[in-house]
Amino acid sequence: MSASPAMMRRFRGFLPIVIDVETGGLDCSRDALLEIAAVLIEIGEDGSLSRGATHAYHVKPFEGANIEPASLAVTGIDPFHPLRPAIDERDALTRIFKEVRDAVKRHGCKRAILVGHNASFDLGFLNAAVARAQIKRNPFHPFSSFDTVTLAGAAFGQTVLAKAAMVSGDSWDSAAAHAAAYDAERTAELFCKVGNLCLPSFQAAEQRARELGWHDDVALAEPNGAEGTDPTSPVADENSP
Repeated sequence: MSASPAMMRRFRGFLPIVIDVETGGLDCSRDALLEIAAVLIEIGEDGSLSRGATHAYHVKPFEGANIEPASLAVTGIDPFHPLRPAIDERDALTRIFKEVRDAVKRHGCKRAILVGHNASFDLGFLNAAVARAQIKRNPFHPFSSFDTVTLAGAAFGQTVLAKAAMVSGDSWDSAAAHAAAYDAERTAELFCKVGNLCLPSFQAAEQRARELGWHDDVALAEPNGAEGTDPTSPVADENSP
């Protein structure tokens, strides 16, 4: 499949991928990763965003992981249930990262950027699992992200995922919530709705960028023609804070 110039331009060469994790606590360095889901974001010929495929896995707690009973009471997960189809962290990440890399390549983007509701939480657990599994090639930007808490607060006046989903016109099933796949899909729908509301302003900004003489090529998206060297860049270069 050919690359999508629309997606390459829409987020300056970064491909948004929604990630949701369910965990055994709030500390990414010591608490277990129990579920992880990734939802792809697609783009139409008209520039509109839509929810794509979901890839989700139950994860075995890593050796020595802490699991807080209070967290399990919220998620309803039984980490040691004999019928739970859980796989090792490394296996889960490897499978998800393959899908992410394929999507990045398909859209002609440079790398993925995490979208999450309270994104720092999901990114923290993702990066901690990557470190434990000693995975060398992480397709996600290591510290930049899109947070739907901020986006939903600005667009809809709501920051709780369930409330933001409902006021945006989406459905919400409380019985299905706190499962990584379900929460990631609702987050993806929310991200797409806000992104589509912003499409006219993006198109106007893109036209203004052309008038300023900036290069259309994603690799030369900054005014000075050097990726990541402009301190006003909306997404920092991987090697620059």
